[in-house]
Amino acid sequence: MTELFPCTQPPAARAIRPSPRRALEAELMAMPPVVAMGLRIVEATGERLRLHAPLAPNINDKGCAFGGSLTSLMTLAGWSLITLRLAEAGIEADVFVADSEIRYRAPLYADLEATAELADGESWQVFLDTLRSRGRARLGVLAEVALPEGGVATECRSRYAVKLRG
Repeated sequence: MTELFPCTQPPAARAIRPSPRRALEAELMAMPPVVAMGLRIVEATGERLRLHAPLAPNINDKGCAFGGSLTSLMTLAGWSLITLRLAEAGIEADVFVADSEIRYRAPLYADLEATAELADGESWQVFLDTLRSRGRARLGVLAEVALPEGGVATECRSRYAVKLRG
C-alpha cells in the first residue's frame, strides 16, 4: 500500500504529540475538582481563553452560581491562558496563582463562562523575556464571568507566578 503522506521516519519512530490545546485539556481533566465542575474550553487563542461550566454542578443554596465555582473557574481560566501560551512558546514551566482580588457584582442564574486576558499594562513579550532570563516571572490576568443579559457577574484580577522547570 502506498502512503499518501510519506514520512522520512519509520512509523514506530514517529512521536505523536498532542496540540498545546489538547495537552491543556488533558492537564485540566487530570484534576478531580475540574472534572466535577463540568469544565470545558470554549475558546483558546494566544490572547484570550474562555472556559465554560454548566450551572447544575456549580449551584448554591439560592439557585445561582456558587461563589467558589466562580472563583475557581476564573482562576483556572487565567492559569490556562498562561499555561497554553507557555506550551505554544515551547517553554516548560510551573504556573501558580500568587494572589487574587475578586468582586462579585451580581448573582448568575445561568451557566458559567469565564474569559481571561492579560491585565492592562502587561506584555507577553516582557513576561517571556523575563522568564527566559531569570527563570521566573509574574504576570497579571483579568478574568470575568459575564451575565447572559450583559454586564459582569464576577471579576477576578490575579497575579500568577511562573517558574521554569529543571
